[in-house]
Amino acid sequence: MNARIGDLLHVHGAVVGQHDRVGEIIEIRGDSGGPPYVVRFEDGHEALVYPGPDAVVESREAARHPVR
Repeated sequence: MNARIGDLLHVHGAVVGQHDRVGEIIEIRGDSGGPPYVVRFEDGHEALVYPGPDAVVESREAARHPVR
């Protein structure tokens, strides 16, 4: 998994009833765009995240120009 600052991290809910979380990657601490990432979530909370298999990175270009 590789990311750039400004990309979005989507963490999918792992159990029924748990909502997905979306946050903006504001810092990359791994090598060559790899994790861990500092992420600012929609509620303003910031966290150091080591994404698991339930997470995907959406590039900032894709977020700005959604496919119709």
